[in-house]
Amino acid sequence: MSDMRIGFGYDVHQFDKGRPLIIGGVQIDYEFGLAGHSDADVLLHAVTDALLGALALGDIGTHFSDQDAQYQNIDSRILLRETLKMIGEKGYEVGNVDATVVVQKPKLSPYIQDIRKIIAEDLQVDVGQVSVKATTSEKMGFVGREEGIAAQAVALITKKS
Repeated sequence: MSDMRIGFGYDVHQFDKGRPLIIGGVQIDYEFGLAGHSDADVLLHAVTDALLGALALGDIGTHFSDQDAQYQNIDSRILLRETLKMIGEKGYEVGNVDATVVVQKPKLSPYIQDIRKIIAEDLQVDVGQVSVKATTSEKMGFVGREEGIAAQAVALITKKS
């Protein structure tokens, strides 16, 4: 197995009036949350999938099924930390994460630094190893129609020395 591995993650969730909006472990002040079995943290799900993908361990649903009651409304930070344990057991650690949230509204710029800090804390890395960006879809597609949010993430993991 290589000393460096790269994984990609992608997730989408539709808006839901009755839930809080959690992105990257941060509660965002907005009128809608996201629908999902867990807390529906679209960003942490994409990051988790990227990390799992780097070691060809399947996806978030393989390890944390939405058919399993124990994951109902679970904090996605717990799933991310569990994924970090899996990576560690395979002899790897996180090199860096680069993620993009695609959302028309709300604006995430006031929250980006807090999101980066939380992800870095959960992955046990320096905040400089975590990049989080936000963009719109220029009013196109389901994001542009303000029906939901998408997130993409790339993760590099390296063999522990």
